[in-house]
Amino acid sequence: MATADVVALHGSLSNWGRWGPDDQLGALNLVTPEVTAAAAATVRSGQTVSCARPLNTEAAADNPAPVAHHMIGTATEGWGADYFALAPHGFATSHIDALCHIFYEGKLFNGYAADTVTAHGATRLGIHHLQDGIVTRGVLLDIPSVRGVDALQPGEAIFPEDLEAAEERAGLRVRPGDALLVRTGRWVWRATHGPWNVAAQAAGLDAACLAWLRERDVATLGSDAVSDVMPSRVEGVGMPIHEIAIVALGLHLMDNLDLDALAAVCADEGRWGFLFVVAPLVLRRGTASPVNPIAVF
Repeated sequence: MATADVVALHGSLSNWGRWGPDDQLGALNLVTPEVTAAAAATVRSGQTVSCARPLNTEAAADNPAPVAHHMIGTATEGWGADYFALAPHGFATSHIDALCHIFYEGKLFNGYAADTVTAHGATRLGIHHLQDGIVTRGVLLDIPSVRGVDALQPGEAIFPEDLEAAEERAGLRVRPGDALLVRTGRWVWRATHGPWNVAAQAAGLDAACLAWLRERDVATLGSDAVSDVMPSRVEGVGMPIHEIAIVALGLHLMDNLDLDALAAVCADEGRWGFLFVVAPLVLRRGTASPVNPIAVF
């Protein structure tokens, strides 16, 4: 897409004001009690699957700021205790972005001023507004399976027609209030080829998918990378999915998930829709939270 066309999406796809001038949840408003109840009613086998990576304490090309894990209680002290410190954003930790994470022209989602994100945290759109969790239908669209490969190559783009081909393969349609999970096979690629600089090259959604996300009224979007294809293919716009999905659509994005086990269970169960539960930490005024999303079949 041309740069001007992508920039114009800030206006044409905007959800600003859709849920009122004081809204703090964005597209998660689409997860109504009725949507949650319908998703819960789909549980049959009771099998559960984690969609998170283990917290990574080892530095690598895709993890320049590893999680710090220090033991402060051992057999010596007479009890076990530890201390974790992490920066959730980046390309390693499974996390969910708050809507205060990205600015555009001095604004956050819903038109809040960027200076509401202060040295003491975000006074608007902080991650603590998700303290009641996300409980909705999850849908996995497994793009490598559609293309007949084990994993997409770093930098390979996903287009709306790929999403629709994955829907057809799964025998479903993404609908309002869904948590959409898009698998690129990142961790399969990493296991074969080793770590690389994901900030420079990552498979993900082309900017052309933004209108599709708005049309389907997705409530939240997650990927095993960062949702954006990188490089973005749009001059002057480094991460259009992050920039427009968060700021204009009000989509909380989940990055660095592990969707490989989920894909295997979906294939075994013959279903790519499931109950999906996300419980972010209640970090007041935070811009993100590490997460361990759970799919329930």
